[in-house]
Amino acid sequence: MNEKKLRPSWDEYFSHLAIIVGERGTCDRGHCGAIIVKERRIVSTGYAGSPVGCRHCDEIGHEMNTVTHEDGSKSNHCIRTTHAEQNAICQAARFGAAIDGATIYVKMSPCYTCAKMIINSGIKRVVCNQDYHASARSKEIFKEAGVEFVLLDEEIVKY
Repeated sequence: MNEKKLRPSWDEYFSHLAIIVGERGTCDRGHCGAIIVKERRIVSTGYAGSPVGCRHCDEIGHEMNTVTHEDGSKSNHCIRTTHAEQNAICQAARFGAAIDGATIYVKMSPCYTCAKMIINSGIKRVVCNQDYHASARSKEIFKEAGVEFVLLDEEIVKY
C-alpha cells in the first residue's frame, strides 16, 4: 500500500519557493528571497541583489555599513544590494502588478526599511521562515499598521 504524501500548506509551499528565489541573490550574506502572493497566485518575486546594471558583491565585494542600535549594540550590513522585499515590490510596480492586500513570503523577518515599504505598498500579511536579529521594530510597526506577521521558525539569524 502506498503511503499518502502530505501536501505542504500554502504558507509552507510559498515559503519554500522564497528560499529558492533567494538562491539567485548576488550577495552571499543571507541569500534572501521574497515572493508576493495574491489569491494563491505569485504576483512578483525578488532576491537580494545589486541594482540592475550595477556590479554585484559576488564580483567586487561587500559595501559594509555599521549600524548602532538603540540598545547600543552594533551590527554590520552590506548596503550594496537591494533587499529581496524591496526588489519584489519594485518588480510589481515596474510591471503593473497590484499588490494591495497581498501576502509576502520572505526568508527572514524584514528590516525596518523593508517593513515600512511593505506597509505602504498595501501588503497585509508577512510570512517569514526565520527571525532576523534586528527586526524588533519591524514587528512593532506591523502590529501598529494592522499587518499580520507570521513566523514559521523561531530560530534567530545573526550575521
